[in-house]
Formats: sequence, C-alpha cells, structure tokens
Amino acid sequence: MDIREIQNLIKFVAKSGATEVKLEMDDVKITIKTTTESGTPETTFVQHVPVSQALPQAAAPQPAAPGAPAAEPAAAAPKADEDSKYVTIKSPIIGTFYRKPSPDKPAFAEVGNSISKGDVVCVIEAMKLFNEIESEVSGKIVKVLVDDSSPVEFDQPLFLVDPS
Repeated sequence: MDIREIQNLIKFVAKSGATEVKLEMDDVKITIKTTTESGTPETTFVQHVPVSQALPQAAAPQPAAPGAPAAEPAAAAPKADEDSKYVTIKSPIIGTFYRKPSPDKPAFAEVGNSISKGDVVCVIEAMKLFNEIESEVSGKIVKVLVDDSSPVEFDQPLFLVDPS
C-alpha cells in the first residue's frame, strides 16, 4: 500500500463518519480513528509493524547498511553510463513533488522544453509550504524521473537535463 492509497483511505474514513477502522495486510497494521472536537473531524493515523520480527532484523542489518546503498548504484551502473552526459536536477528537500503550480495550470517543465539557469522546474511541498525548485543548469529536459504528487527524498533525482 503506497502513501497515496493510505491518504485516500484516511479521507474516506473521515468523510464516512466511522469512528474507527482497522486494516491488516501482511506485516502492516493500520488503525484510523476519527473523533469530533468542536464539530471538526480529526483523523489520527497509526501504522504498526510487528515488533517481534522487526527488532532482530533491524539490529542485524545496521552494520551492513553502508553496503546496501553501494549495491543500488552498482545495479544502476549500466543505466548511469548512458545517462552520464546528462545533468541531474535533484531534490534539495524532503516533501511532495508537483510538476504544476496548481492543478489547472500547465507543468513548469515538460520533456523537450529548453530551460535556463534559475527557471522554476517544479515545486516541492514540505510542511504545507510550497518550495519552488530552480534549475542550476541551462539545457533541454530529457526525462522527468518522478511522478506528479509523489513523495521525494533529499537528493533524489527529479529531472535529467541535456546541457548541450
């Protein structure tokens, strides 16, 4: 279950008037409780992972964790060779990636668009603040690496730009 499905489930429960919903799938348990304080529904979201299995597994891989990130770039190395001529625009913050300033407006940058240094290419929402992300290079957008309305991590690649 991805974050968007969980958010939709929370909204559905809040609108339905149910006071509590529990959902269990594989090793994930989700409990959504709604209460009314001063007439406004308030949604609480709690996600549980079984503690009996999570602790031993979490303790063992920690020393190996530095090796795990090294394995990912090794798997992506063939793709990186063909993309090496492109400049990557990365996320400077953690948040939700949006390609448009609002749902009824066109996207900031499409594949094939020419951009200049300082042009806004997307916005990232973090803690209810929309941060404009500006291009650090001039060139042509070759690929958009993230879907609209998706969560992004710090330093996650967002766009590939051909600087030539």
